Amino acid sequence: MTDAPGLQWPLDAKGKRATGAPGQRIIAAALRGLDATAADAVAAEHDWRHAYPAHWCALVQAQAARPVGVVASARAGLAAAWRELPFMRAGQAHALADAMNTPQRRLQTLQLRGSGDAAPARWTVPHQGRELHGDALARQIDRWEKGGICEAAHAGALRDCLAHPEWFDLSDQHLVLLGAGSEAGPLAWLAKWRANLVGIDLARAATWKRIAAIVAAGNATLIAPVAPDQPLDVAHAGADLLADTPEIAAWLASRQQPLSIANLAYLDGERHVRVSLAMDAISATLCAADARTQLAYMATPTDVFAVPEQLARDVMRRYAERGLVKKLGQFGARLGSGGRGFAPHIEGLIDAGDFGRDSGTWGLVDALVVEQGPNYALAKRLQQWRALVARADGHRVAFNVAPSTTTASVVSNPLLAAGFRGAKAFGVEVFAPATTNALMAAMWVHQLRTEARDFAHPLKLLVHTANHGGLWRLPYRPRSVLPMAALLGFVKRR
Repeated sequence: MTDAPGLQWPLDAKGKRATGAPGQRIIAAALRGLDATAADAVAAEHDWRHAYPAHWCALVQAQAARPVGVVASARAGLAAAWRELPFMRAGQAHALADAMNTPQRRLQTLQLRGSGDAAPARWTVPHQGRELHGDALARQIDRWEKGGICEAAHAGALRDCLAHPEWFDLSDQHLVLLGAGSEAGPLAWLAKWRANLVGIDLARAATWKRIAAIVAAGNATLIAPVAPDQPLDVAHAGADLLADTPEIAAWLASRQQPLSIANLAYLDGERHVRVSLAMDAISATLCAADARTQLAYMATPTDVFAVPEQLARDVMRRYAERGLVKKLGQFGARLGSGGRGFAPHIEGLIDAGDFGRDSGTWGLVDALVVEQGPNYALAKRLQQWRALVARADGHRVAFNVAPSTTTASVVSNPLLAAGFRGAKAFGVEVFAPATTNALMAAMWVHQLRTEARDFAHPLKLLVHTANHGGLWRLPYRPRSVLPMAALLGFVKRR
């Protein structure tokens, strides 16, 4: 890694920027107040790259069992991340909090206006070669819900959107897209719904040419930052979330408007943690500056989540009710894989009833894909933590688990790409980017237009409206059948 300006990993004892030990310290900090023994186990782990799923499960299990400690755990994890990763300026390391308080330059503002049809476009969902709307879309939503592809609240929200087309006139909303050009992001839809958009993405001419074309074809307005020493045009638009973090936050705060901020940016490998922390710093700064600030997240289903008892019992029932032929075949596969294949997904329930009002009983879905690595999991965990903290601090949070999607970044991994192709054999639906975009854009609109829900257990926020593509209702731990799904996927490609 180079010492480029902006957020970096800390130096280790050998003077190198490594990710393992800092990541362990961050997770241990989140665990410390819930389960000191589990936190010590994280700190002592010698094979973090491969063993991290067990520690993720320990964290979520402790949070599920102690709802009163969830927000404090999230605060501790975020505080550790802010301490661990320095912000580099001119070769000097600064604490992230200090850097956020001292922006070094003032960004310019470029405005783009759409020239398309002035009326908000009708919300439709492209799915398997068809453009679904009206009754056809309603029937598909029913199929997704009945098939266990999404949870009831997700389906209910989509039906609400069908019933309220007036919601999609977003001329009263100011929406910030951190990672405006994201492949799975909602820009293409928001640009057709008269929204007041703020786009943040790297200063790459090709990226901004594409963004400008999307805006021009619609009816929205979009403003973008431009460096102070650059011409005020599309070719020079953009700012670096990693290097210009304080400047972006100050520029957004200068809007002096209630903003809804979507954290969308993705980068490969260890950079995903850094860009997630950069978005977190911007989001936290704007929340502190304006109590009206709202946050939005698109989460991955390939993570560890605490899920309500009804979902957990359904998963356990599915495993128990496998036919005799399946049981015998899978028993042999488990023996041959050393117990790793066809492992039961949920083996017990977690009682949180003693720790808060009607906190209920929970199960643990573990859909982590080891090949994605601990940095990917940590980047997504930072987003969960900020969502929990911001909501506890009185901010509206739209947190939506999006289904596994065939984005370029995902299918670039041959094993994941093959696993996605074979997933249908296990009842899992993998979505095309255009379908995910349409669904997640509508879910954000729903949460902008409806009252916030009150949850007895804080973790319910993270799963209530999930569309996991059926992954969470698999009777088997997903990664225990990924090799079989990948094998099927390789055969299917041929």
